Amino acid sequence: MEEDAGLTGGLRTEHSATESDRERARTAPQEEIPVLLHDPREEVLEILLENPGLQENHLCLLLGRKGLSTVILEKIAIHQEWMKSYRVRRALAFHPNVPLLLGLRLVKELYASDLVELTFSPSGHPALRHLAEEFVLMRLPQLPPSQKLTLARRGPVRIIGALLIDGCQEALTTILDSPLLNEGHVLRALSRITLPARVVIAIANHGRWSSIYAVRLALLHHSQTPLARVLAFLPSIALTDLRVLSKSASVSSSFQPHIRRELANRMQHGNSPARRISHT
Repeated sequence: MEEDAGLTGGLRTEHSATESDRERARTAPQEEIPVLLHDPREEVLEILLENPGLQENHLCLLLGRKGLSTVILEKIAIHQEWMKSYRVRRALAFHPNVPLLLGLRLVKELYASDLVELTFSPSGHPALRHLAEEFVLMRLPQLPPSQKLTLARRGPVRIIGALLIDGCQEALTTILDSPLLNEGHVLRALSRITLPARVVIAIANHGRWSSIYAVRLALLHHSQTPLARVLAFLPSIALTDLRVLSKSASVSSSFQPHIRRELANRMQHGNSPARRISHT
């Protein structure tokens, strides 16, 4: 059944409810309520909310209608008994027309799994999706691997970057292959001394990221980079950068002999590769 969506539009009401329609909505037995939930007239739905037979499952079905107006949503929200139901609160939080202040309160009460879902829900209010992202970022270390993997596949760009730093083993390949991950995310991750070794190793071995010059430099500054990858990168590093690396206190002492050897060899033979920049 077609509905007019929008924060102020609501449902179509070109056919007014008769007194019989209103009485039916107010007193219909439970078996008739599912039919009335699909009535296109907002007046009928408002009266249906007064029906004593209305149950949690009925409300969740009603809240599945994306064209409900804020009037209907607010009438549900002020009913204290209904708002004890987590399913009802969740359905309201996910509704595209939920009043912003109400939605902000409801998002704070969502379980972590539902916060994850809300971050990429196409019907969620943009401000609420953003708030859900904030809560997910705060709870990220506590999320189970399955939810982190879901976020790696479908999550927004800010969460993708945070997931890389988190370094969940089960999601790492998906994160590094994500089209949303960018060079800035990778460089920020590599700037962290405490970045898990598995993340550094995965970046160093990743065809896309290890081909970027700035990422190679960052890997040469990180002590967790495998020596084999360091040796593979050194021939591509410009002479000026080799000089900086050879004097940098942030470069692992185990890398320095190899850097100095490459530098000496380059200076002796005058072979200095041009600084190459790859783009994601």
